[in-house]
Amino acid sequence: MSIPETEVLTNLVARVFRIEDVTSEDPRKGFFLRYRGELLNEDSASLYDTLAESLSPHGITPLFRMEETRQIIYLAPKLPEPKQDNISTNIILFVLTVLSVMLAGAQPEGPVPDDFMGQLLLLAKSIFTGWPFALSLLGILLTHELGHYFMSRYHKTPATLPYFIPLPLSLLGTMGAAIIMRGIPKNKRVLFDIGVAGPIAGLIVALPVLFYGLSLSTLSTIDPNPNGFIEGNSLMYLLAKYITFGQLLPSPVAPQGILYWLQYFFTGRPVPFGGLDVFIHPVAFAGWAGLLVTGLNLIPAGTLDGGHVIYGLFGEKARKGFPFIIGILAVLGIFWSGWWIWAMLLFWLGRVNAEPLDQITTLDPPRRLLGFAMIIVFLLVFMPVPFMTLAQ
Repeated sequence: MSIPETEVLTNLVARVFRIEDVTSEDPRKGFFLRYRGELLNEDSASLYDTLAESLSPHGITPLFRMEETRQIIYLAPKLPEPKQDNISTNIILFVLTVLSVMLAGAQPEGPVPDDFMGQLLLLAKSIFTGWPFALSLLGILLTHELGHYFMSRYHKTPATLPYFIPLPLSLLGTMGAAIIMRGIPKNKRVLFDIGVAGPIAGLIVALPVLFYGLSLSTLSTIDPNPNGFIEGNSLMYLLAKYITFGQLLPSPVAPQGILYWLQYFFTGRPVPFGGLDVFIHPVAFAGWAGLLVTGLNLIPAGTLDGGHVIYGLFGEKARKGFPFIIGILAVLGIFWSGWWIWAMLLFWLGRVNAEPLDQITTLDPPRRLLGFAMIIVFLLVFMPVPFMTLAQ
């Protein structure tokens, strides 16, 4: 870049930044100029907007960074506009997921054949009986993802429509859904808003679905069943069952103290055979799954929704808690092996946080309050043991 061009850019930067020194950098690093100094006032979000707007005609994007206690502005080439996505893929995956979830929620009647193909044919014949479960679960998942999508649109951060992931012949019939951000969030506030919009929207649907489904459910005795399972408890699910049925469930045969409930909550053991539990209606099961999905998404690591929350609250310091999260999941894996898979996935993918263009701007007080509230929501919906088998 020629000296006159550098002077023009420096003059633009000087409108918002008290410059101490300027350094030319290798463009292969992703930026070509570095300014060290201090912003002219504390309203870093507005200063970023002012600088970004003035640099846009030059095809340049500013990056606000902190190096220890020093403020840095990098100038980088503006990223190209993302390509238009082909929504036919989203539609095909959604239709396949609808069929897969309806199959998972099917309620076949009559004798169950011994052979696999016969069982599959029986499920296929009764697929339309699975619509209450499919409508409830997909309504929760769709609302969750559209929360992310519309908040991304609101903040002018390019994102795809939801991609649903079918998982035929599984318990839920799906591995959930996801949107992909095609642009970089402007600052931590934008990243935070996009992150929390999904869980909040999903819970707004999941809780009424859960309570309605529990009203359709019944209580019955827990008997050994090699092919059966008990859905796991979260504090919120325990409360929902207590509000609906007036007792903590599953209820053991004999009254137990707090130590029993703490052990059962965190380990799923011992299974209270002979006691009472909810024989859950498919709609309630969908609501329960909504709580499970919300808890998984709010795990405070990486690019999960919970990762966006703690990154917004604590910035780079949030990374220090990552080994602690992996350790907790590894210990919980003793009681439900699925946590070992999650621990491996997060160890591989969860060490990376989405980094906004402006890393100087912090959350404002209302967002900080909401962030801590979302940590409480995570503790309320997280299930230490999502599934317990009924094998004796």
